[in-house]
Amino acid sequence: MEIFPEIRNAITDDYKVTSQVLGMGINGKVLEIFQKGSGDKYALKMLQDCAKARREVELHWRASPCSHIVRIMDVYENLYQGKKCLLIVMECMDGGELFSHIQDRGNQAFTEREASDIMKSIGEAIQYLHAIDIAHRDIKPENLLYTSKRPDALLKLTDFGFAKEITTLNSLATPCYTPYYVAPEVLGPEKYDKSCDMWSLGVIMYILLCGYPPFYSNHGLAISPGMKRRIRNGQYEFPNPEWSDVSEEAKQLIRHLLKTEPTQRMSITEFMNHPWINQSMEVPQTPLHTSRVLQEEQDVWEEVKEEMTSALATMRVDYEQIKIKTIKDSTNPLLMKRRMKANKALTETPGL
Repeated sequence: MEIFPEIRNAITDDYKVTSQVLGMGINGKVLEIFQKGSGDKYALKMLQDCAKARREVELHWRASPCSHIVRIMDVYENLYQGKKCLLIVMECMDGGELFSHIQDRGNQAFTEREASDIMKSIGEAIQYLHAIDIAHRDIKPENLLYTSKRPDALLKLTDFGFAKEITTLNSLATPCYTPYYVAPEVLGPEKYDKSCDMWSLGVIMYILLCGYPPFYSNHGLAISPGMKRRIRNGQYEFPNPEWSDVSEEAKQLIRHLLKTEPTQRMSITEFMNHPWINQSMEVPQTPLHTSRVLQEEQDVWEEVKEEMTSALATMRVDYEQIKIKTIKDSTNPLLMKRRMKANKALTETPGL
């Protein structure tokens, strides 16, 4: 039974629905709507009613109380073109995407301390989700939106199309797992799903501090086909001039987030407790190259976003295919010793 309340009267009784498209979510477009009476503007996401859509709405609804997650106001169950649909009314995010917000600053300096504050906001959203056992699994620039264009606007996370509820019990109950022997290198899929969010934090933090992403070519060069290989091998650098004045603390934090082995990445609790995040007043106000580079790289930015989407998709597939080693394939030393003893006993048994 869903935890979100559904309204069954026609949405047009309460809202004026326009054809203005505000954005495209992974599972449906987002339209501009106005509440009748107050005239307040909201965003409407339309999903064809199915188990997957209900799961998305339920997880987003549960996360809505967080101040850094886009809030769901109402959920309608209506027929649209003869099909049952879920119509999700959300707060309208008029401030645009995270990096567009920085691009629009023009010549106004963007500092390392501001980058720290932004990462703390995103971290608070992830911390809230992970605390209620939800992995977002699609944290990328276009899913981070500002409430308005004002300097004091809040940054919020949206689009729960790939979000997943994490339960250790369910993870270990599936047929491909052997609960009585868990290989030490695999701590259960819940760790992998959450670590996907931590990797995304690392990529976003890297871009915030220089204006271009890790794993791709250096600033000014076209993105090469070796991107996926570099992600898998953890090949990235902190090239000058963009990184010459960035603090060592920031670089160290990125290294902890972009570990190739998912189980070695820091947790969201470790991230939020890192001095670069929780002591932002101590972070230097060093002017960064970010806004300049973002403006110069505007023509390839769509390609950068596509590559991050592709990397996240690969990661989700990889994590879902993780299997705990079977007893037969295990390299557990205690088990190997017992096996050797058993084999020795067999060879020494008369008649065998």
